[in-house]
Amino acid sequence: MRPYLVILAHGLLALIAVTATAKTYESEHYRLRLVTVAAELRHPWALAFLPDGQMLVSEREGRLRLVSKAGELSAPLPGVPEVYDSGQGGLLDIALDPAFESNRLVYLSYAEAGTGGAGTAVARFRLDLPGRRLSEPEVIFRQEPKTRGGRHFGSRLVFARDGTLFITIGERGEAERAQDFTVNRGQVIRLNPDGSVPRDNPFLGQSGYRPEVWSYGHRNPQGAALHPLTGRLWLNEHGPRGGDEINLPEAGKNYGWPLIGYGRHYSGEQIGVGTHREGLEQPIHYWDPSIAPSGMAFYTGDRFPSWRGNLFVGALKLRFLARLELDGERVVKEERLLQGLGERIRDVRQGPDGALYLLTDSGDGRILRLDPADP
Repeated sequence: MRPYLVILAHGLLALIAVTATAKTYESEHYRLRLVTVAAELRHPWALAFLPDGQMLVSEREGRLRLVSKAGELSAPLPGVPEVYDSGQGGLLDIALDPAFESNRLVYLSYAEAGTGGAGTAVARFRLDLPGRRLSEPEVIFRQEPKTRGGRHFGSRLVFARDGTLFITIGERGEAERAQDFTVNRGQVIRLNPDGSVPRDNPFLGQSGYRPEVWSYGHRNPQGAALHPLTGRLWLNEHGPRGGDEINLPEAGKNYGWPLIGYGRHYSGEQIGVGTHREGLEQPIHYWDPSIAPSGMAFYTGDRFPSWRGNLFVGALKLRFLARLELDGERVVKEERLLQGLGERIRDVRQGPDGALYLLTDSGDGRILRLDPADP
């Protein structure tokens, strides 16, 4: 009986700790309870749920940790690539292969140093769960060319229903190159899981264009999610001083940066020619002033029935969780949740239990779970 009692005692201690850190917040539809699942993370960037309910969480400084359902943090997993930990660079997003249960493949995006500076890279690994390590590293994408500085790496990873992988990359602070088709700047990349280029990519075989590009003219897309009904990719991206956008990137289309944009440059000057130009796509939603959007997720669970179909976006600068009501591909209402939290929300994910999970971006970052406070 002793092992059972030890486990029970640990469970009770964990329950007491969680209850002590729970806070309640009001919203239009629910009174909300925010529970700390895990703490003492160094600038966590992304969260991914494993089929057994455990989580993988990346820390920007270059660590990947396994988190148990009870919130226990593992030691950093060996096998993570060396990252360029500077400014916004470091270990970034996590995605599980669609066939993860059979092949155990995990994809990581990260800032990679090299000739000329650094750029976004994506590699896949085999996750050895019993051994708590990554193995068989294979780089499937490198942003070219690399450049100096620590700004605008992107980068989210989203698998489409057809099994291809979308990768969002920033323009690395080189705005003028976001309209240069010969380099990787400010784009959505679309690849097969092994890094090869899908045969139906829009620029495949066109001289002067990079075949891996799906869409371009983006600034710094740090949130992306697949619509649960249409299967279409949605993303958000940072503007400068205003002009954060939500876009629905389509094959071969130009989303305008830096030729058009909402908001202003940090200098106060107008962005390009203004907000519209023929041949350039419009966002479906924008924020001015900037909220600094990051992780995003569509809600499809049962824990918050009134929120089904809503889109949730974390705000880094203004430190809240945006709940967006949709009518098809239009945003018709926004509610700003958790405004008293006072923490940068880096990632948003729906858990297998139907709760919303958040990452707070700080030197003492946390995994938070959002529940209804009332039964």
